[in-house]
Amino acid sequence: MNHYETVFILTPVLSDQQMKEAVEKFEKVLTDNGASIVNEEIWGLRKLAYPIQKKSTGFYSLVEFDGDPTIVKKIETAFRRDERVLRFLVFRLDKYAKEYADKRRNRVKSTATVTEEAKEN
Repeated sequence: MNHYETVFILTPVLSDQQMKEAVEKFEKVLTDNGASIVNEEIWGLRKLAYPIQKKSTGFYSLVEFDGDPTIVKKIETAFRRDERVLRFLVFRLDKYAKEYADKRRNRVKSTATVTEEAKEN
């Protein structure tokens, strides 16, 4: 099994509910084909570096997953068939990139925990 990461941009005209449904749809494609989701981050609405289909913003989402190499073609086909997806990128992480992703994920979780504790006090 390889470790993969995918980032995709959804059209900004979606509501928050529609955006979450789209992310769940792609995660379901992964899990139905034998992949296991390691991490999911919704980065939210961000400005694009350049206009895509006359849109200047988009909903960014990142999903890390473990799976066989055949899963990549299936998820890319799902991205291409969905008109809500502006852009996507799926890539395999080597051992150094995987270590970095693990450190980044743990750092984000610890920062979120500290922020929640500060709100409580």
